[in-house]
Amino acid sequence: MIRLPALTVLAALTALPAFASTPVTLDQAMAHPDWIGTPVEAAWWNWDGKQVLYKQKRTGSPVRDIFRVDAGKAGASQVKDAELAKLDSPDVLFNRERTRAIVVRNGDLFERDLKTGTLVQVTRGNGAVIATPQYSADGRAIQFRSGDDWYQWDRQDRVLAPLAVIRAAKDPAAQDPDALRDLQLRLIATLKRQKDERDATRARAEEERRADPSRAPAPIYLGDKIAIVSSALSPDGRWLLVVTGPKDAPKGRVGKMPRYVTESGYEEFSDERTRVGRNPPQGHGLKLVNLATREVKDLAFDALPGIAVDPLAAMRVAQKLDPLKGNRPVMIGFRGEAITWSQDGANVAVMLRSVDNKDRWIATVDLPRAGLKPVHRLGDEAWVNYDNNEFGWLPDDKTLWYLSEESGYSHLYVRDAAGKARALTSGKWEASDVAWSADGQTAWLLCNRKTPGAYEVCAVSAKDGATREVSSLDGGVEDFRLSPDQKKLLVHFSGPYLPPQIATLPSHGGAAVKLTDTRTADFKARDWIQPQFVAVPSTHGADPVWAKLYRPAQLEPGKQYPVVMFVHGAGYLQNVSHRYTPYFREQMFHNLLVQKGYLVLDMDYRASKGYGAKWRTAIYRQMGHPELDDYLDGVNWMVANQQGDRAKVGIYGGSYGGFMTLIGMLRAPGVFQAGAALRPVTDWTTYNHEYTANILNTPELDPEAYKVSSPIEYAQNLQGHLLIAHGMVDDNVFFQDSVRMAQRLIELKKDNWELAPYPMERHSFVQPESWYDEYRRIYQLFERTLKQ
Repeated sequence: MIRLPALTVLAALTALPAFASTPVTLDQAMAHPDWIGTPVEAAWWNWDGKQVLYKQKRTGSPVRDIFRVDAGKAGASQVKDAELAKLDSPDVLFNRERTRAIVVRNGDLFERDLKTGTLVQVTRGNGAVIATPQYSADGRAIQFRSGDDWYQWDRQDRVLAPLAVIRAAKDPAAQDPDALRDLQLRLIATLKRQKDERDATRARAEEERRADPSRAPAPIYLGDKIAIVSSALSPDGRWLLVVTGPKDAPKGRVGKMPRYVTESGYEEFSDERTRVGRNPPQGHGLKLVNLATREVKDLAFDALPGIAVDPLAAMRVAQKLDPLKGNRPVMIGFRGEAITWSQDGANVAVMLRSVDNKDRWIATVDLPRAGLKPVHRLGDEAWVNYDNNEFGWLPDDKTLWYLSEESGYSHLYVRDAAGKARALTSGKWEASDVAWSADGQTAWLLCNRKTPGAYEVCAVSAKDGATREVSSLDGGVEDFRLSPDQKKLLVHFSGPYLPPQIATLPSHGGAAVKLTDTRTADFKARDWIQPQFVAVPSTHGADPVWAKLYRPAQLEPGKQYPVVMFVHGAGYLQNVSHRYTPYFREQMFHNLLVQKGYLVLDMDYRASKGYGAKWRTAIYRQMGHPELDDYLDGVNWMVANQQGDRAKVGIYGGSYGGFMTLIGMLRAPGVFQAGAALRPVTDWTTYNHEYTANILNTPELDPEAYKVSSPIEYAQNLQGHLLIAHGMVDDNVFFQDSVRMAQRLIELKKDNWELAPYPMERHSFVQPESWYDEYRRIYQLFERTLKQ
């Protein structure tokens, strides 16, 4: 990141051109977003690369339509129903030569001949879910998983047949040791003869099955003590890796959510998630199945470096808990596929992570010896990232590529067959969403090299790591797809007031052809206040805190302006970017606030996405503390550089932003005169395990971290005016969080606070009436407390 002195930023701001924004009403800002224009959703290439297809929501309807547009010019037409059976889909996988492609559409499997365009249907709607399709090593067949079983469709004979059938059950032919049975078989010759005949018949049937290629394979039984989580088949059809979990893992006590406004007229209840620490993951196992011999072997995790070392041992001692015995439990993977085979089936890599979130490993498998061979370890004293974990094999079937934060930022690495690893990218920026060329010489990826919030597509040379931006779309690239011939890119891009659209450009770089603009005439005609991207200096040793500033083009000399600080949600989310913000309603609300005489600052506080590992993990065991420091720096910067009125500062946000609003109001009560906490976490012991245990460990292990991080522990400090708004059927942050905070404030006899419940809303509000009511309350709160 670039460290900018305050005077440099101020000089840039005072040089901004004057503009007048179009007034927006609160009703308009909170209306159904169709008035803005429905964005382009999923987009993909036609099989020949000459056209692009995309989905778009109908105005005033939840229905999505498919449109077609020429790749080199704008002007789309809707695909007719009669043409749907001929289409490709976003889910396409190419063969090694890129002459054929697997297409998954509507739960069915197809294959497209990319030379002739011929589309052949492989499966047809039996209700089974098709997962992880792939080409066989020789390219003759398509393999895929349905349920726990693997199938293969041979192009030459057009036969679809089971390839591997696995069962988490006891082998019916196997018998447990039994002394009485042994006695019977020894003493009663007839029983012994009958058993031998059954065994001989069964053995012969298995011999015939193996000798006859027209027969389906017999099931392979893994035992009845485990559950099958997932599996990965080698493209040569020889091996199967099976991820297992405990069959009867404790689920913990679930919450009960009441619904008061129902179609039946009666109260209704549903089971919801458990709380953090109440159902910790039990860990996975990994089995290697030799499909030729039907031999099953467990892969031990002992070889993983550090697996037997407990990073939380001191906490266990402090809490008088039993020490960890043996290896730490591990999970296979994060998001997406965690096992990747080389195209020839000779090599396989597995990504594993410790349940305590401190380590991530990549290991290959010695197939003949059934052993793991660690090739990379990424550790973090706080927690390893659940993002940026892509990995795979290059077309040579020997070189492994992966993303890693080992430098402090997510970057691309390759590891050759000799075990030598080298970084292809480096610097204070993040690499993600990697796509490789068919020859393995070039990687395309998303990069934010200029500023943390400006994203383009970069091309990286596998030879020397030379990296260059090939798109130039004002930093608003969201994702991209290579054309079938890899000569062009299909790019989703957006802007501060431009919902996602699509464009094409040469994959080596060049001018983009923008294919769509789905905004309504009303929205396009308006002059919006463009956010100014500023770097607020940190007084706490951190990098500058990037923020979006909404303000008039010219400030009245001598006037002090009330300030509103906005806090984005999710914690690990980036809102200070050149893309279209998920907070588009809030952005319009910020326009209204500026029109009414406020200044607004929206910050990517520490823990936000896009700034590297140190920024992400600054909140470890102290949620709300570094972030509040950043917001206090923001307030001081607004006062020193933007004529902000220190005596009139408000703060608001939803979810994590609601949590931070409470933290600001309760831990810095003299700074924030008013706050609106929307769907806030008030006590982290009530949130889910997957997110919270990363940052605060568990309440049993680290109670102090939960205490210092939970707003309800600071309720006695409330001084200003507080609005809490929460959907009553929120299944993410439970409404109970706000109810418990309300009871605490009642018991403390606090004044100037209110709780606004929304009986039919979940975590993310849907109904325009609810949005309007919520933001009317926020606006009125600021008007009566920051304008007096």
